[in-house]
Amino acid sequence: MSVNPVVSAFFDPDTNTISYVVKDPESNACAVVDSVMDIDYAAGRISFDHADKIIAFIRENDLKLEWIIETHVHADHLSAAPYIQEKLGGQLGIGSQITVVQDTFGKVFNEGTEFQRDGSQFDRLFEDGDTYQVGSMTCFAIYTPGHTPACMVHVMGNAAFVGDTLFMPDGGSARADFPGGDAGTLYDSIQKLLALPDDMRLFMCHDYGPNGREIRWETTVGEEKQNNIHVGNNKTREEFIAFRTERDAQLDMPRLIIPSLQVNMRAGRLPTDESGHQVLKVPVNGL
Repeated sequence: MSVNPVVSAFFDPDTNTISYVVKDPESNACAVVDSVMDIDYAAGRISFDHADKIIAFIRENDLKLEWIIETHVHADHLSAAPYIQEKLGGQLGIGSQITVVQDTFGKVFNEGTEFQRDGSQFDRLFEDGDTYQVGSMTCFAIYTPGHTPACMVHVMGNAAFVGDTLFMPDGGSARADFPGGDAGTLYDSIQKLLALPDDMRLFMCHDYGPNGREIRWETTVGEEKQNNIHVGNNKTREEFIAFRTERDAQLDMPRLIIPSLQVNMRAGRLPTDESGHQVLKVPVNGL
């Protein structure tokens, strides 16, 4: 019988991101997936209201945080992982291909040699198929590139946290035109995800309420296989690549991509200048 973790969702309306606290049903151990640090980009101010809600929830329920998981280097919100780790402990993990992302955007943002491009800002770099424990629950990571080179889906019992590999059935799929992205690779990754059992619960990292519906973040593999508007009902790889390429050419860059990439490739830490002040760069025509 599959393990049925208790999943609590925290929706951030500013970035349409859903963060999760995932509790082992047999203990008080838990993991946090894809946390959010708040930013007022125009004012250059950061805060932690969203992360504080997660921290309060974990404390109020007497949970032990063992893992802080990033499904990928997000381009639309900033991670609060170091803040949560400082307050509650736990190990911080991401896919091993973070090194590719760090190398790519280290060049875009003209980072100096002091910026380490070996993933050492994280406690664990996951390879495809790697397992880890949340209490008594054995979890594993599936390498799912295409949206970014470092994307991974994390399976915890009968729940899979898909990052931006897939959206709700009426939302389709994420873009594949960022540096290192590829529509064909994304299609292949989605097929790996859809090969999981039909009753596997899938939890989205984002939802935008297509056609004005209420925000939702949970579906199943079976629902996606049948109803996903981009890959469901046996859409072919060629059909997906043609659609995704045409669609991506029409999309604007995410509102927070410039601060997000700089912070998230550092595991949620802000870059600093030579004086130690926290700063963000804006590369002109760099993306």
